[in-house]
Amino acid sequence: MEYPNLRKEPYKVLLKKGEFVDESRVGAGGASRVVPFKIYHPVDHDLDKMPVIFWSHGFGGNANGAAFISRFLAGQGYTLVHLTHFGTDSSLWEGKPGHPWDILQKVKISREDTLNRFLDVPFALDQLKLWAQENADVGEYMDFDALGMSGHSFGAMTTQVVAGQKFPDRDGTLISLKDDRFKAGILYSPVPIRHLVDEGVSDDEIFGSINIPLLHMSGTEDDSPLEGFGYEYRLAVYDHTGHPEKYLFVKKDGDHMVYNGTRGKLGESDLREMHEDLICKAALGFWDMQLKDDEAAKEWFVGGGLADYAGENAELKH
Repeated sequence: MEYPNLRKEPYKVLLKKGEFVDESRVGAGGASRVVPFKIYHPVDHDLDKMPVIFWSHGFGGNANGAAFISRFLAGQGYTLVHLTHFGTDSSLWEGKPGHPWDILQKVKISREDTLNRFLDVPFALDQLKLWAQENADVGEYMDFDALGMSGHSFGAMTTQVVAGQKFPDRDGTLISLKDDRFKAGILYSPVPIRHLVDEGVSDDEIFGSINIPLLHMSGTEDDSPLEGFGYEYRLAVYDHTGHPEKYLFVKKDGDHMVYNGTRGKLGESDLREMHEDLICKAALGFWDMQLKDDEAAKEWFVGGGLADYAGENAELKH
């Protein structure tokens, strides 16, 4: 069953780019932290307000990733805000000899860089509200009461933290960096953090404090490109998430890089187009249900429409 709310003629989508400068966070050399952003937004639309969805890239990525998802969602009436997180972004490998994956396997990310990545999100949201006032052609339509958070891999972990997952600080103490302004989230390849916490800490202690609805997306070939673990390892996030409204969407033969729109070292996949379609349709149904309180979306997403549309190509659990 095709999604009933799908616009057959999507809105035209334009981009805006810029950067936010956080003078309260000073790095090496005394430079203030910069958070580049890329915004996908529809034009020539008939909308009064549009939900706003943040996107956080994976390790070694940047704000240019996942364009196919955000162009699709913007064409359906959403504003998408992509961030680049310096210290865990493409600057780690750009301009260096060798394949990016080989370079990234040797990079050691400090806890400081990881925490700064998480802190980029609330900072960028604060700045976006000011930006919206100065860019009324887009900003006047942004609905900051309908905020979603999403990301791929390391960006999924960022989404987990924003949603309430505990994370060890510089001293190893579990802390919360939850941002209550976000209403729901999508995890494209969720990331367990068992390797970052003491053995005595349970998964319930880590993930049980997540208290917003989340859609967990993975695939049966969603192995970690750098660490080698299989997709089953990712399911710990879903299994121990505290909020009762949680969904797990697993694509048959879906791999790790399909969400980013690039292949890395993976070969071309004959399933890519089909998997991208499933990702976009599932995301749209979830966001319409969560950020627009749309009953038709809920009926399709939860009531069997998505499962019927996916057929044998994916399984939805909730």
